[in-house]
This record gives sequence, C-alpha cells and structure tokens, in this order.
Amino acid sequence: MSDSRKRREALLYHAKPKPGKIEVVPTKKYATQRDLALAYSPGVAEPCLEIAKDTKNVYKYTAKGNLVAVISNGTAVLGLGDIGAEASKPVMEGKGLLFKIFADIDVFDIEVDAKDVDKFVETVKAIAPTFGGINLEDIKAPEAFEIERRLKEELDIPVMHDDQHGTAIISAAALKNALEIAEKDIKEVKVVVNGAGAAAVSCSRLYIALGVSPENIIMCDSKGVIRKDRDNLTSQKEEFATAVDVHTLEEAMKGSDVFIGLSKGNVVSPEMILSMAANPIVFAMANPTPEIDYNLAIQTREDIIMATGRSDHPNQVNNVLGFPFIFRGALDVRATKINEAMKMAAVHALADLAKETVPEQVNIAYNETNLQFGKDYIIPKPFDTRLIEEIPPAVAKAAIESGVATEPITNWERYREELAERLGTGSKMMRMLTNRAKTDPKRVVFAEADQLDVLKAAQISHDEGIAIPILLGNKNIIKIMMEQINFDADVEIIDPKCDTEDERREEFAKLYWDKMKRKGVTYLEAQKWMRERNYFAAMMVNCEHADALVTGYSRNYPSVAKPMIELIGKAKGVERVAATNLMLTSQGPLFFSDTTMNINPSAHDLAKIAHMTSMTMKMFGLDPHLAMLSFSNFGSSKSESSRKVAHAVELIHKSHPEVSIDGEVQADFALNSEMMKGKFPFSKLTDRRVNGLIFPNLESANISYKLMKELNKIDSVGPIVMGLAKPAHIIQLGASVDEIVNMVCIAVVDAQEKMKIKQ
Repeated sequence: MSDSRKRREALLYHAKPKPGKIEVVPTKKYATQRDLALAYSPGVAEPCLEIAKDTKNVYKYTAKGNLVAVISNGTAVLGLGDIGAEASKPVMEGKGLLFKIFADIDVFDIEVDAKDVDKFVETVKAIAPTFGGINLEDIKAPEAFEIERRLKEELDIPVMHDDQHGTAIISAAALKNALEIAEKDIKEVKVVVNGAGAAAVSCSRLYIALGVSPENIIMCDSKGVIRKDRDNLTSQKEEFATAVDVHTLEEAMKGSDVFIGLSKGNVVSPEMILSMAANPIVFAMANPTPEIDYNLAIQTREDIIMATGRSDHPNQVNNVLGFPFIFRGALDVRATKINEAMKMAAVHALADLAKETVPEQVNIAYNETNLQFGKDYIIPKPFDTRLIEEIPPAVAKAAIESGVATEPITNWERYREELAERLGTGSKMMRMLTNRAKTDPKRVVFAEADQLDVLKAAQISHDEGIAIPILLGNKNIIKIMMEQINFDADVEIIDPKCDTEDERREEFAKLYWDKMKRKGVTYLEAQKWMRERNYFAAMMVNCEHADALVTGYSRNYPSVAKPMIELIGKAKGVERVAATNLMLTSQGPLFFSDTTMNINPSAHDLAKIAHMTSMTMKMFGLDPHLAMLSFSNFGSSKSESSRKVAHAVELIHKSHPEVSIDGEVQADFALNSEMMKGKFPFSKLTDRRVNGLIFPNLESANISYKLMKELNKIDSVGPIVMGLAKPAHIIQLGASVDEIVNMVCIAVVDAQEKMKIKQ
C-alpha cells in the first residue's frame, strides 16, 4: 500500500461517516415525557440530594464507577513526539476505543493544553470528581514521573500512566516466563535496557520488584551506557547509573542474559546477539521497527527467546493485555489507587495464564494447531477471551489485600460471570476471524472486480494480508480503476472473455461438459458458459487455480447461487445446501439459519440445516447452542408448522445427540435464559446462552435478520453458504466494502478448514 493511500484511508476512517471514533450513548429509556422527567428535571434532583448527603452515592446513581479519563498534553505521542494537545486527540479516542472493546469501560478523552507540571496537575485534579479512574497517556519524561506521582498522592481514584506501566507489566510477565524456559535465576541474570524514557525506567523498576538485582541492570540511552561518572543525569537516570566499566551498547551486551529494547529500530546487530550468554532473552519492543529484526535474530541464534511489539511475530508485548483489565479490576472494587501490589498481581496473572491450556477458540483465531507454553508462547494473545476473566480478579484481590479497595468483592464466581458477560459484543468475533485469515492467506477470486466496491475490498484484503486476490472482469476497466484508487499491487487480473484465456477456458469447458453432458448441456453451451465470470470463477476453484471465490455484488442471489451449486457441488454427505448469517449483536455473535437458500424446508431438511449450522459455528471457534424457532413453545400449538419444527428437533436428537439444540420454542424464550429456566426447566437449553437460531422457513429467517440489521444497526456477515464442496461465498446484492471484506475473511477461513480436512 502506498504511503499516500495509507494517509488517505486513515483520514477517511477518522472523518466518515462522522468525525471521531467514540460517542456517548444513553443507557436509560428516553422515549416518553415521563422518561425525560426522571432523567432530568424534576426527577434528577433526587439522586443529586442523595449524593449531597454522601458522596459515595455518586457510584450508585451515576456512571462514574465505569468511567475513565484518558488524559494527555500531547508532548510524547508514540512515533510523533510533541505534537500538541489537539493533535493528540485521535490517539486518545483510540485508547478509549480499546478500553471499551476489551474491558467494557467507558472513556472521556481529555486533552489538556498545559506543559507545566503544576498547571497540568491542577487541571486534572479539578476534573477528577467526574471519573472513576485516570489513564495518563503520551506525556514526556521527566514531567510524566512527577505528574503521576502527585496525582496518585493527591487523588482518591486509580491513576496510571500507561506508557510507563503498561509495557512494564506485560514485559515483566513475559520475562518471568522466558526465564523459566531458559532455566535462569532471576536474581543472577544480567539485563541490558536500551532506552531511558518513562517506559524503560518503569520496566526496570518492575523487574527489580520481580527479583532482578539492581546491580545487574545496565541502562543505555542515545549517548551510550548511563554511568555514574556522567554529568547532568536526571534523577531517573541516576537511579540506574552503573559503575561497571562498559561504555557502549555493544560492550554491555557481551555476556548479558536479557536485552530489553525500548529505543529505536535496527540498533542491535547479529554480532551483539551472538555475544550474549546461552539461551538469551531478547525483547526488541521498538515499534514498528524492532531493535533487531525478528527473523534475523532467530536465524542468528537457535537458543534465543524473542519478543517484539509486533503482531506478526510470536510473543507480542502489547499494552492492550494490561491497561483495560487492570482498570477493570480497580474500578470494580472502587480502588483508591493502582499500587505496586496490583501491578504485580497483573504480572503474575498474565504469566500464569500463558501456562494454561489454550482454548480451541484462541488456537483457531491465530490459526494454530496447539498453542502451548514455550519459546514461541510466553505471554497470552490479545484476543484471548480469558484475559477479562483472569486479570481483573487478580488485580481486584490485590487491591483488597493491600487495603486500597473500598467495595470488596465477596462472590468471586459471580464476578467472573459478570466479566465474561461484559464482552458479549460480537464484533470481537470478526476481529478474531480477520486475524485468523491473516495467519494463512489464500487465493480468493473476486468474480466482479470491475465493480468499484469489489475492487476496493480486494485492495483492502491484499493490503491487510487477508487474502491473495485474483481479479476477474474487464482488464482495461480494472486497471483504470486500480490507478484511481492507488491499488498498485502486483495481482493477477483475468478476463474470462479475453482471447488470452482461450486455453484455460477450453479446459474448463471440457470438464464442465463432461459433468453435465447427460443433463442436457451441449459442448457449445459449455464453451459459452465458461465466458461467464461466475462459471469461470467456480471452475478456477474446482481446478485449484484458486482456493476460494467471492461473488454476488451485482446480481441477484439465485442467479449467482445456481452456478456455484451446479459446478462446485455439495460436500460429501450433504443433501441440501443452506446458508447462515452471523449477526454481530451487543450480546455476542448470533447465527441465523437458513436465510437465503431453502424456502420451506421439511423437518428432515431443518435437522440437516441445524447440524450444518452447528459445524459452521465450531469452525468459528464457538460452542454451539441452537434453538429451533416457532411461534409456539414445546407443543403449545398443534399447527403443521409447529409439528414440523418439533419433529426436526426429534430427528437431530436421534442422528446427532451431541448437538446442543432444543425446540420448538419462541424467540424471546430462546434468547432469555431466565424466562427459559422459569417456564421450561426441562429444556436442553436451560442455563445455556443460545447463539444459533434455526428458523422454520426462509421467509421468517430472511425478514428477521434484515429487520435486526436495519433497525438495530447490527452488522451482519453473510449469508455464509454451508454444504458446498469448495469455498464459494455469495455476498448480498450491493453489499458494502466492509461486508465484502468480512466475507473474504470467511472464505479464507473456510479454505483453511477444507484444506485441513483434505490433508
């Protein structure tokens, strides 16, 4: 991707459809005059008076307990330096977004135009009553140290400068595990820290608290080793000044056990790595370019344990593993501060989590066969859903035990359940699928690449490493459009009607005719059909010229589905192809079947559709719990439709007893576990969170998913075709660019799965 296009896309992302990345959303009803009277005047007076009596009531009647301020003066924005308060706002909004999606914490970003420490501190203190916690961000050292120190002393809510402590906590967890794997004693190891900013100082302090001997740490800055005989050292640098007779980074590296890089790219050479002790631990955390390239480092030494700040290599030291969950735990016990005990609790919880058996959902998300504790897995992955269930409780317990919690938790089992429920949002599913696709991108045919939105989706898929696009359509039109959108990648472009494709088209025609000659298709017709892009694309996948295809943008669904079913055919054991839609709801991912294929399926068909839906959901790393829907509940109606649905449940219970499914049941009971348990405690879905809905016919399924999509602005991924022998996926007529990209991710993951089965 060209720099100019990266710039334009970044600006467009932040500007459209409306400026910024976060917004305020009401949490109470506001539809009637009564609602408004309770929300504001006169009803609002009552909670105000209660808070006036006892300020602790502010947590009971307002959002303070789940509200964090992300505050910066823009003096040390990552990679950009001192760009000012207003210019730092996009970064602070981004931090707010991460707080919300990883730990369900609401954020107001506050940009303070003040470089003076006193002025900054006074400003933050003045607005602190609004918030349950304060995350300081991108403030330059040494002012950052003093600002955090004073605010922690003078405020009674959690305050943390994530630039200092986030990297320290994550890397300390990684270091603890790396030392265990390398069989090294933390008290004996020699550590070289390259960098002397806020993060480096905080990391070094936390490593000492973890057990590293202070005299075994050598810290370097841009001038070389920070020695005691150097003049004009800050108090922080004096803290780590050494008397050891070394002056350069190269000298310091000799015989060292650990290298911690918090500086800039490509400052460490292979020779320096070779000079380290046996089983060296190298954390090259400069971003986006590490102090030494990951591949170069592991090629230099087989015994190295390596971590970086990058997501495309093992052992990513990513602050998102820490700050959302640390604040979550602190807020949930109304801690007055984030102290050393809480930070150390997060270190140990992260380190311990990496040693536990990794859930299959995480393996699937990262396209791993079996992630397990070792050199390439010393810290958990950012998309590990267990993080919110493990880190906040550890932090909360440490807050209670160290005496800074004002509302201790007593029911820890219930607390864990509440934490798990906080991350119900289905958008995380799409992030995990995208990440999984990137681990092993496949060749995807874009059958309508001369449509601008399709071409844009192909461009994104290429640039993000999701897929290897193959573009079908008029070559001249595609090339002109590629120039217009700066899509300058070297990708394959095919025009099925072009003379240059005569040989391949003839090959496809012969294969197609051989399959269809006894079904009324002549050889001449077979040749004609191979000039049509959907037929040509399907044959490309059939003949393994491509791994998957995506089509349907410019034509109605039935006309596109026909050649897919006809040419690609059904998978072994599949009697009827079906489709499901993944709805990314606020309660989590929810699958709707069958939304596009079978108009009025029989009971036998419904049972097959349910089984295919269950298998598809497992491909996504989910544990399926399906409800077979009707307008009646467990025999309350004797209508033909209700009996059909009930019979379908009987059939699947007999043929596939392992499938978690029940019905017939109404949609509200299916989605409300309390209602289900209260009225139908005998159901197999009691105490289960239903994440798949099987509809009695296409009409009800199609109407339902489109109503949800439009009325509730829920993202829908699909329809996802189930039951084809090869990965072929059909998007909706006029789908958006994002919807097409989502379907490409599905196609790639589908191809990955089918290749595993084939192998």
